[in-house]
Amino acid sequence: MAVSIHNLIAAINPDVYCAPEVKAEVKKLVKTQGFLKAAEKAKPFKSDIVFDYDEAYKEPFAKWGLKAPSEEHEIIYDSTTEGLEPLYFWILDFLNNSSKEVEKITDNFISSPGSGHFSELTGKATRMQEEAMKMLGTVNTVIKSILNIVYDLKEFKLRLGNYEDLKSKIPEKKSSAMLSLKQIWMDQVDFPKRGTTSLKNLAAQFDYVTIIDAFMIANSLADVKKLDLNDRVKRILEQRVGEFLKWIEESEQELNKRFKIEKNYLKSQVNTVKLYSRWIKPYLKSARKLEQSTTSMQSALVTAFNTIILELTLLAKDEYKLEEDIEKGILPKSFEKIKKRKYMPFVVVELKFRGIPHRAGQHYTFGGRTEIKFTSYALNDQELKVLKEEMEKDDFGEVMKLIEGATTESLEQIEKDIEEILEDKKTEDKKEKKKTGDVNPFTALFSFLKTEKEKHPEEELPKVIKPDNEYEKIIRSQAIIAARDKCFLVFDIYKKAHAMPSYTTPFEPYS
Repeated sequence: MAVSIHNLIAAINPDVYCAPEVKAEVKKLVKTQGFLKAAEKAKPFKSDIVFDYDEAYKEPFAKWGLKAPSEEHEIIYDSTTEGLEPLYFWILDFLNNSSKEVEKITDNFISSPGSGHFSELTGKATRMQEEAMKMLGTVNTVIKSILNIVYDLKEFKLRLGNYEDLKSKIPEKKSSAMLSLKQIWMDQVDFPKRGTTSLKNLAAQFDYVTIIDAFMIANSLADVKKLDLNDRVKRILEQRVGEFLKWIEESEQELNKRFKIEKNYLKSQVNTVKLYSRWIKPYLKSARKLEQSTTSMQSALVTAFNTIILELTLLAKDEYKLEEDIEKGILPKSFEKIKKRKYMPFVVVELKFRGIPHRAGQHYTFGGRTEIKFTSYALNDQELKVLKEEMEKDDFGEVMKLIEGATTESLEQIEKDIEEILEDKKTEDKKEKKKTGDVNPFTALFSFLKTEKEKHPEEELPKVIKPDNEYEKIIRSQAIIAARDKCFLVFDIYKKAHAMPSYTTPFEPYS
């Protein structure tokens, strides 16, 4: 992520987490240019207030949490023999066992161009991209075929609509359908088949000026005999009207057959795209993950060195349970009746690693310098949704926007056309599709490019989040203190588990 998560949190709630000197400007940028732009200017607020967790937690109306809204601890050590994997998985397992939910929000890496690790991963990424492009080329061909079939089927539906109207009991509708079919027969059957002896050419070149009007009026052989025309014209009309009436009967049958065949072919092509969508997504996702990127320590990357930089960020969330504080008597029962948002204390764990990759068989091992940073925060449910949305937006960037913009509108239109053509499916089939997760292939193919907001538009989030009321300030303060306590707990137990100097509390050193 190009923008620091700490700056983004400061932009999402500047009243609590942003430094005073830039708070006003950040608020203005949020309203005018959005959270990401505001995060570029934001600075996290750091307080030097020291308080006892237990005592502060039992004094909610003092709002100690708002006075010192975040806690930060850092561990740095250098070991050429110990890699990042044991450290990462120890922290991950501990957080999984002690937190409600753990998410990996950053997974970046970059190797120096002269290293073997760079060459190997670049080769893997290239192979993934090549396979993805091959499949995308095939998908494009199938989509073109689907487009042609859809347009053909739309034309067939219009034609079949004329045949249906011909059977209507409404005289005007029936007459209109008959005239349309006669025009189609003259244009597509009589003229291409007979050329100079077609009705059009007879009228244009041989002065049979009344023959087309007479053909349009006559709907049966009996109608031809009633017309006031000379015998030559009547003989021609009898032949053409008889041929037209037979064409109506046979062409309707053939058109219905072809419509069914093309519709079945459309279904098979749709299933083909659905199959390719399952095959192609792993390649596209893997190619995306193998792209090299990082946001810091670029000076450590020397082209000729054998160096790698890794950045991992975990977010461990819990839920502040208001009812527990009410039961303990810390908060009054009146808090049960107020309208409030949910508040979640969480810990952000950032691991930054600079190492030297060593090949061990088919894989690489890493040893080097590790920086582990623990930071605590507490956000409400709206703020957490905005945080996740903005991080996704920043991660995908402009490239993904271009891909999404180039495909979404056209694919959505194709989807509507297909649903319209295949509308004869039973309602039970649609319900079964929902149960089995059988989705439209076009939306499935590119669904991984969408953000959560695009997948669930009904959950649209506000551009500016409403500030806490007086009750919520107390609840947030309690959630912040819980987050600070959890942050120190993870930091302290990690040090103890790795035989590092530690403390009984944040303020009382071991004797």
